[in-house]
Amino acid sequence: MSGFQTLQTLAAIRNKIGKAEIQEVLDRVGLDPQDRRAVAKYSLGMKQRLAIAQAVMKKPALILLDEPTNALDQEGVVRFRRLIIEEKTRGATIILTSHIKEDIEVLCDRVIHMEEGRIVRPPQHL
Repeated sequence: MSGFQTLQTLAAIRNKIGKAEIQEVLDRVGLDPQDRRAVAKYSLGMKQRLAIAQAVMKKPALILLDEPTNALDQEGVVRFRRLIIEEKTRGATIILTSHIKEDIEVLCDRVIHMEEGRIVRPPQHL
């Protein structure tokens, strides 16, 4: 299946969004909604963009992201950061893990430092 078809299949589970919203979210992450290539043929960065699109396409109240900028090129990182800021403005609560200092500084309101599954410093408000 193509990226569009993949998102369309997932959207059909709850039937809350249609083709227009899927096209919009693919555009937001920098994927071409008309690209008919199978997802299996996507680069790692394209697969990461598709996963981000899947995470936000239904406009959830809570978004969980684990190392979301992994495998993204610079343009993908810029698009991702813009998308997260838009989702925060919309009112979504976003929890993300990252080792990338810039992601934390630009995107996070609060930071919790963990090591081996334990909080090692109390939350910091940025």
